[in-house]
Amino acid sequence: MTLFRRDKTRIVAADEALPGRQEPMVVPAAHAVYPDRPIAPPFPPGLRTAVFAMGCFWGPERVFWQLPGVYTTAVGYTGGHTPNPTYEEVCSGQTAHTEAVLIVFDPTKTTYEALLKVFWEGHDPTQGLRQGNDLGSQYRSALYYADEAQHTAITSSLAAYQAALTASGHGHITTEVAPTTPFYYAEPYHQQYLSPAKNPNGYCGMGGTGITCPIGLGVPGN
Repeated sequence: MTLFRRDKTRIVAADEALPGRQEPMVVPAAHAVYPDRPIAPPFPPGLRTAVFAMGCFWGPERVFWQLPGVYTTAVGYTGGHTPNPTYEEVCSGQTAHTEAVLIVFDPTKTTYEALLKVFWEGHDPTQGLRQGNDLGSQYRSALYYADEAQHTAITSSLAAYQAALTASGHGHITTEVAPTTPFYYAEPYHQQYLSPAKNPNGYCGMGGTGITCPIGLGVPGN
């Protein structure tokens, strides 16, 4: 099986996927922007996680690490079959993974719904297996929920945003919605790629529809 196949416009089945490896990626101990915070577990008690995929993961991670209530972030691969894939394997289209952002947040300072609002408005969720000029299954829009509360919030926000998009002449949302699957950390150089210490002027790739999502405005009190 060749690593780089031509057709990256479909999601491969498990029996077509690359075998991967047992060894997990070794990642930095600390966040590049918040050096007192880890990007991998364990996290402080009481924090919650969200996993969003919205195209190339560099730009979205920068957006989320700047939000109030977000404790830490990391980028990686999820939604596929290959264990512990490399970036090159994911880009080949032969792992079924999409590029994703792990967001660790404090539910006393922000809400999952508020994060969903940023997700919907931060990219175009109607583009299928692409995002802008980035083409391939690894750029698909996706939401992976950790529990039924997140699932309910996703379902509600998707319906609300679809109504807003339809009213503005946009197409059907193609965002994948599924239970949380293993999140495999990306290589160290991808973590906080657009941070001031690394590539503050690097490629972002984000482009939304310009349509406001009518959810996620409430923030709990301390």
